[in-house]
Amino acid sequence: MSSCLESKVSHLYTPAMEQRTVTVRVPATTANLGPGFDCLGMALDWWNDVRMGVSSSPQVHIRGEGAHTLSTGESNLVFRAAKALFREAGEAPPSLSIGCENRIPLARGLGSSAAAIVGGLMAANALVERPISQKCLLSLAVGMEGHADNVTPALLGGCQVVVMDGDRVVTASVPLPSDLIAVVFVPDVAMATQKARAILPAMVSREDAVYNLGRVSLLVNALATGRLEELRVATQDRLHQPEREKLFPAMRPIFQAARDAGALGVFLSGSGSSILALAESDAEAIGREMARAAEQAGVQGSVKVSKPSPLGAHLVSAE
Repeated sequence: MSSCLESKVSHLYTPAMEQRTVTVRVPATTANLGPGFDCLGMALDWWNDVRMGVSSSPQVHIRGEGAHTLSTGESNLVFRAAKALFREAGEAPPSLSIGCENRIPLARGLGSSAAAIVGGLMAANALVERPISQKCLLSLAVGMEGHADNVTPALLGGCQVVVMDGDRVVTASVPLPSDLIAVVFVPDVAMATQKARAILPAMVSREDAVYNLGRVSLLVNALATGRLEELRVATQDRLHQPEREKLFPAMRPIFQAARDAGALGVFLSGSGSSILALAESDAEAIGREMARAAEQAGVQGSVKVSKPSPLGAHLVSAE
């Protein structure tokens, strides 16, 4: 625990903390970006807010996405993450009052669970005046989420390469062009991550592994150097999207519609069901054609135009 403490403190929980309320903002994220399965993620300019303070009894208030389905008790993921932070800091978790303003859709491959985990950790850390290092916050987040491709950009922002070296999380930030646009088609139908992972084969061929290795290398280079014309090839994948298309057959015509409308590249966001197209212009036309192709395939949904966010989770206010 001591390596995670940024400052030596004998007792974190003080009466003053009972009067303190903090608000943290956490971005949506998109993982994989096509070929970067479980090792590449990007933050989006699309945010959840977590407000946290100490109260006489535990309570969670939710507005927006998940208001009628998410737990409002101590089993809530934000609450669980906050408790994990207090334990890491060597304190018994106090009763917390948590307010969640959720804008990120649930079970759509946009990092809603990562945002909850990072939001809970960050808010609790701010509540005790940040004794836990960012490195250890990331380690805690990965431990709770189970994989790092969403929680890393949620915490750090930008586009992140993520590699697990044993228990150690190794990250590298990928520079992004300032004019890159993310056009997201969000289906009304959810896709459970567990189901989307269970459908994947345990083994892949050498040919498919090489196919993805080349494309994820090309993708990182294209983003870092601004050679965005390479994204059409660089966002192709053989490791997870072909299998997940069986769960979401509308994927293929939506991909084609996005490309035909001018998208530079298009991929399933995380494990789905959202589909994200990268573009420099014509965002409205791309989104409109993606929605039209989805409707023709019998899928309703909505379109969100966003941008990659260089900023990750951050403290908005401390009162």
